[in-house]
Amino acid sequence: MPKKAKITVHPAFAIGEISPRLYGSFLEPIGTMVNGTMYNPKHPTADDKGFRRDFIDALRETPIPAIRLPGGNFVSGWDWKDSIGPKENRKVHLDLAWHQVIPNDVGHDEYLQWTELIGCEPLYTINLGTGNLNDAMAITEYTNYPGGTYWSDLRRKNGHEDPYGVKLWYLGNEMDGPWQIASWERDPKGYGILANETSKAMKWIDGNIETAVCVSSSPFLPHYPQWDLEVLQECYESVDYVSMHHYHSCPPGDFGALLGGAVYYEDYINTEIGLCDFVQTKCRSPKKMMLSFDEYGSMCRPLDPIQYGAQPHSLYASHYVFNPDRKFVLHDPDKMGMDGPPGMFTQGDMINALGNASVLLTFLRHADRVKVGCMTGGLGALATATRDQIWRSASYYPFVQLMNWGRGTSMRVSVDCDTFDLPGFAVDTNQQNATREGLPFVDAAAALSEDGSELNIFVINRNWDSDQTLELDVSGFEGWTLTEHLRMFSEDIDARNSFEEPDKIKPEVDPATTMENGKVSANLKSLSWNVFRFKK
Repeated sequence: MPKKAKITVHPAFAIGEISPRLYGSFLEPIGTMVNGTMYNPKHPTADDKGFRRDFIDALRETPIPAIRLPGGNFVSGWDWKDSIGPKENRKVHLDLAWHQVIPNDVGHDEYLQWTELIGCEPLYTINLGTGNLNDAMAITEYTNYPGGTYWSDLRRKNGHEDPYGVKLWYLGNEMDGPWQIASWERDPKGYGILANETSKAMKWIDGNIETAVCVSSSPFLPHYPQWDLEVLQECYESVDYVSMHHYHSCPPGDFGALLGGAVYYEDYINTEIGLCDFVQTKCRSPKKMMLSFDEYGSMCRPLDPIQYGAQPHSLYASHYVFNPDRKFVLHDPDKMGMDGPPGMFTQGDMINALGNASVLLTFLRHADRVKVGCMTGGLGALATATRDQIWRSASYYPFVQLMNWGRGTSMRVSVDCDTFDLPGFAVDTNQQNATREGLPFVDAAAALSEDGSELNIFVINRNWDSDQTLELDVSGFEGWTLTEHLRMFSEDIDARNSFEEPDKIKPEVDPATTMENGKVSANLKSLSWNVFRFKK
């Protein structure tokens, strides 16, 4: 049994305001996520637009704040103008990013109207790959201008009288990636100038909007962080956020590598903050740049063979392979899989839940600068879907608990516990993770509600071998009481919730947890998610 862990939270030590956008999701038409899960006109619950109402209703039951859409790599080759108006007049295109045929049944208006039905904010990504400044001005006018111009009146003609009022716009997607259609990887200054001029023009159309510029889309890229510096020097004053992406992978069954992977997100955030603040000083600007982590995910996956000495050549070669036998796929939304969750959810539910929850705790600890978070697979976490069924995976619970209770002000947490070392590892030639030492087995973040009446402390026991005794010191919150300790864990690490067994893994109250003189005594189960809730 490890030594007793101690967490201390004091009301005098705040980090910053928590943005509700921190708990958003990311949507891109890959496979059947759009054509099948979101849209299926043959589905028994389909509405007049072809949207699946069972999926909409499941998401409406959550407090999901925002969804970034419609991509993703897809967007860099997509012309939004081909996706509006009567469906019979829309153009069918090849999607070079994911080797799909895109019929544009779900177009610009459908994406935005779908978010209206859910009741969440759309965070919109425009095409700055094959797209240009005129396209950006037109989509802003069509989307947000009230009327009396060609584009705004065309929106009204197409059935949406009022402006959509999209607030946050992303100026392209992963524009430094060699995999990106019309990549700016070799010309960061050129992209920075384009982002600057595009942001200016869009804000001249609608002065209420915010914009996010792409920086390096992965800390593994060989040009990171120099690319970011050259971009930001051209557009710092005209944009509001930097758009960051990261996917952390680890070998199957290596729980330390999975949950310890939050430290690499921490490194990426700290580097980007330092870079932004350097450019702020260089520009003599009073503006503090905020961070948008609008694609992320942590997962276990099989290792790929390592080509020693091949980086960065392998990064380029892997994206420039031309396969004459590869076919473009037209996804039939009525024939999506029947056998469970797709995508990155390949391990047990509990590990999926902890992997992404650990990233969200990292964002909370940087809530003063990280203002947007969009989980890849977040929609599947909230409403796992097959052709006919919807259910809640274990990932649903920490995600929704953070949406509900991770609000207000992020508070500093002091953690004293046993530690573990994370040897360096590589899942493929390009994703090489450095050795890290002294990582705490107990991972934590805290939020004080906006009205100051509730304190919620979120804790993960990352120890894969042992339970953990815990002393949680909140004595600085004089007169407060513990209302409950919620915990979630699974004795079977490979277990999953399903439509037939939706409650196999879900939170429960731990009745053994006690509080005396401002100090809580608790036991944290191995590989568990915990929420300690206090009231004034």
